[in-house]
Amino acid sequence: MAVTGWLESLRAAEKTALLQDGRRKVHYLFPDGKEMAEEYDEKTSELLVRKWRVKSALGALGQWQIEVGEPALPGAGSLGPELITESNANPIFMRKDTKMSFQWRIRNLPYPKDVYSVCVDQKERCVVVRTTNKKYYKKFSIPDLDRYQLPLDDSVLSFAHANCTLVISVRVIQTSWPLCRGKAPSPAHFPSYWSPQFQPQLLLGCAC
Repeated sequence: MAVTGWLESLRAAEKTALLQDGRRKVHYLFPDGKEMAEEYDEKTSELLVRKWRVKSALGALGQWQIEVGEPALPGAGSLGPELITESNANPIFMRKDTKMSFQWRIRNLPYPKDVYSVCVDQKERCVVVRTTNKKYYKKFSIPDLDRYQLPLDDSVLSFAHANCTLVISVRVIQTSWPLCRGKAPSPAHFPSYWSPQFQPQLLLGCAC
């Protein structure tokens, strides 16, 4: 999707917003029937949750798919596929951004740091994680960069390992942020909400 196409989709969406439990909660209903729900920390404007839901071909609502935030706890909510788990020791993958980086955490990975390889697949525009002992492999994209057509390369990628958790960070750099009007970007600039009362940090106001 082109940048202008994504921005037009945001403008065209029906938006509902509220403040609850210290969070700004925003719901989007797009013309094609897709839904997006976001939650922000009321004080820091940190993006805490972003999730998507689409309708099936028959019009039934699907499960929420989490893009940012803690994965759904087994047993939470209605009965569904999330109840089927092999082991509590399986790796748990989640995204939780910082002020200057997109960040992912993969829990329950007990291997030492030198076992892991983390790199960018330029052709597929994704991050690839693998271990030399062939015990773990995963690749994932960064939807934010795809929506705004920003570059992804190894120079902004780093990772650390501690307490059986692999932490992968992709730094946001100003030179790759053409819409930032000269100010230092951060993942906080990527949120989508447009309601004026929120005074969003996203510097795309000219498109509202």
